[in-house]
Amino acid sequence: MKEFLSQNYFLITHTVEFLAAVTGLFFYKKYKSTAVIYFIWFLVYSSLSDLTSRYPRFFHYLEIFDSIENTIFEKNYWYATIFWFIGSTIFYVFYFQKIIHKILLKNFLNFIKWLFIILSILFLIIYFENLYLGTIPIIHIMSTIVVVIATSLYLYEILNSDTILNFYKSINFYISVTVLIWWLITTPLVFYEIYFSTADWNFVFLKYQIFLFANVFMYLSFTLALIFCQPKYD
Repeated sequence: MKEFLSQNYFLITHTVEFLAAVTGLFFYKKYKSTAVIYFIWFLVYSSLSDLTSRYPRFFHYLEIFDSIENTIFEKNYWYATIFWFIGSTIFYVFYFQKIIHKILLKNFLNFIKWLFIILSILFLIIYFENLYLGTIPIIHIMSTIVVVIATSLYLYEILNSDTILNFYKSINFYISVTVLIWWLITTPLVFYEIYFSTADWNFVFLKYQIFLFANVFMYLSFTLALIFCQPKYD
């Protein structure tokens, strides 16, 4: 299993990411009159962003790694923090603002979004040097809290509307539940990031296993939802 993970982790992850993105583009016409088109473009962004985050390995392959060695760019922690933890959180809030109908909930999400952006910038400045060695845990935790709030507000709204009668046909329901599960599964790992090194290979492979399961679950769920759900139920 350990050998399999070390050799195939990134291949499997990128495969399911691109599968979801390509599926979204294939069914783009079906969702063109809904907010789902924003989600489809986000899947494209996610797959390309994750591939780009592998730039340290590309630099090694091209034998130009010395140009970023001993700088903040030597590792991709800064990239993951800005383009995933912060970037994806902002998108999810934006997306749920689009699919939630109650003005009060929309305004509350808007407040949460700007508070998150301001605090993230503040913590990036304060803990900038942390990005040389790892991500900034407080930003990861804030991201999870914001995503949980956004998904919970959406689920709360459909529970109190006629949409609940056909919730199992709604792509937004599957998106919200899948996103919520992914963040709840992966967030606890941030508290053990200190063990993510060659000094503790057991934790390294445990982290790979959890993220691989979470990623495959999330992107395959998105793929199936895009194929089988119908826009009229959103």
